[in-house]
Amino acid sequence: MFVKVCGLTTADAVATAVDAGADALGFVFANSPRQVTPEQAAALLNEVPGDVTSVAVMLHPAQHEVDAMFAGFDPEWLQTDAADFDELLIDESVEILPVFRSGQEIPPYDGPLLFESGKSGQGELADWEQAAELAQTHMLVLAGGLSPENVAKAVEHVRPWGVDVSSGVESERGVKDLGLIKAFVQAAKSV
Repeated sequence: MFVKVCGLTTADAVATAVDAGADALGFVFANSPRQVTPEQAAALLNEVPGDVTSVAVMLHPAQHEVDAMFAGFDPEWLQTDAADFDELLIDESVEILPVFRSGQEIPPYDGPLLFESGKSGQGELADWEQAAELAQTHMLVLAGGLSPENVAKAVEHVRPWGVDVSSGVESERGVKDLGLIKAFVQAAKSV
């Protein structure tokens, strides 16, 4: 089970996610209480092993915002809404993680995609029925409202390739809880 912990802003949260066994770390460059600068994200990755995937998370970015992020940070993946990629020039060395939302029609796609609720980072559950259908034909990373309490049930129901968490491991909006990060990764990987 591929596990991504998103919205990381502190060295302690990054270290906890890595130690717990997270496969990917997400750094938010959109307007959010979890927003970091490219330089902060690069510094947070200093001690992270090379087998952990770094993900830049954006929301409807303009090309100059993407360029500015890449000038200070070198992520392996770029995540934003699928339609955004139609307008952006991205270096071929960077994997894309397109975001699709509950209710959207999903075109055929070979790589991993993130399936989310209508509102990112708000703790709102994605449509698990639609996600379960998509997971049969796509490398689906399920996001939206996941927590240590419901991730095992979500994995059993949807059978995704991976899961993604942000607000579900926070003690308050934008503040990661180290115990919840550990619990989430352990619960996701134990299914």
